[in-house]
Amino acid sequence: MSETPQQQSSPNDETLSSQLPLDNLESPPKPEETVTSPPTDSAPSATPDLVVEAVATNAGLEANTPGEVPSLDVESEPAATSESEIQSLTIKLAEISNQRDAFQSQYLRIAADFDNFRKRNSKEKEDIELRTKCATIMELLSVVDNFERARTQIKPQNDGEMGIHKSYQGVYKQLVESLKRIGVSPMRPEGQQFDPNLHEAIMRQPTEEHPEGTVMEELQRGYFLGERILRHSLVKVAAPPEQLSAEDAIVDN
Repeated sequence: MSETPQQQSSPNDETLSSQLPLDNLESPPKPEETVTSPPTDSAPSATPDLVVEAVATNAGLEANTPGEVPSLDVESEPAATSESEIQSLTIKLAEISNQRDAFQSQYLRIAADFDNFRKRNSKEKEDIELRTKCATIMELLSVVDNFERARTQIKPQNDGEMGIHKSYQGVYKQLVESLKRIGVSPMRPEGQQFDPNLHEAIMRQPTEEHPEGTVMEELQRGYFLGERILRHSLVKVAAPPEQLSAEDAIVDN
């Protein structure tokens, strides 16, 4: 078989095609774009923000029909929550107020107890000091009594005895002055009415010179320490002569 020679396009054909009018050429129809069509590998994907906004817009349009006002359920929940918070805060405030009142009353009780303890401790301390002072002074009073007996009983006969007498009497005066500085004062019951709180009667003497119950003589001196009785005074008390004579007659019989 004889091979037919292939027709080769000449440059004139290309020239003719280029000279044809372009108005008659129709562009291919474009495909319609739909939102629901899934994106192909070749087509670019839709922006996520735009898709979400479109879905939310469509949902809002479908939910809100014409003539209806959307309900405000979102605002009712915070109001209810705020009321519950106010109630809880009110309860907490009441509890704190009760605790404050309890702590305040407890503080006042503790302060009062401490003040009473301080006063009681101070009084006990003063009492202990006073008892200690009294016990010490009572030991010294016997020395004072001996000096007073020596002054009344010893009668110096010459200058030497007089010098000795004056020397120990000087010691006696110094001791008495020391006792006065610490608050010791002697009782002077002579001529006063007998008081059992201050005096101790060891003798009764009938007399018409003094009323009945009058202290005639102090046999042992009593002392005060401030306003406290340090030692009672031993005294001789006057008695009516008729009563004593009748008692003596009974004793003689």
